[in-house]
Amino acid sequence: MQDIEIPAKYAANVYIGYDHATKALIVHWMDSFGAKYSIPHGTGGLKENMLQFTFPYKGGTFRDTFTFDPEGGYWTFVLESQQPDGGWKHFAKYKVVRNISGRN
Repeated sequence: MQDIEIPAKYAANVYIGYDHATKALIVHWMDSFGAKYSIPHGTGGLKENMLQFTFPYKGGTFRDTFTFDPEGGYWTFVLESQQPDGGWKHFAKYKVVRNISGRN
């Protein structure tokens, strides 16, 4: 995933895999903020066109929801942080489209 600005101000590789032992999806974010934020990894699952992961960070839980729009052919990533009252606060939102420009 790469920001459309040139040069990009943000870039991330998001690695998703399946853990057979726990029957859960595992996700690691490797981004321009550094690899330390890939620990701990996120865990989650799949429901229809949506992947949802939670990350138990020391400072509070994060939740990433990835939703695929089959008609538009793109993903929406919504990142939220859990608040002390149990609610969720918006952190970031991305619309992710396939790179057709040939630019990496």
